[in-house]
Amino acid sequence: MRPLRRWLALKTLPVGTAYAIWTGVGAVGTAILGIYLFAEPANAMRLACIGLIVAGIVGLKLAT
Repeated sequence: MRPLRRWLALKTLPVGTAYAIWTGVGAVGTAILGIYLFAEPANAMRLACIGLIVAGIVGLKLAT
């Protein structure tokens, strides 16, 4: 993603919220790729935790 687009997001989101969203998206993406590409275990607890991160990202977006 080009830096310009990130700055556009910061025009409407507080810096802390934007950082938390980008970090959460990266963490969820890495975990899903690990499950898909490297056959890491995808047990219920792990998927539930990924779901909680996604719920937190959505909650942060809705709260701002």
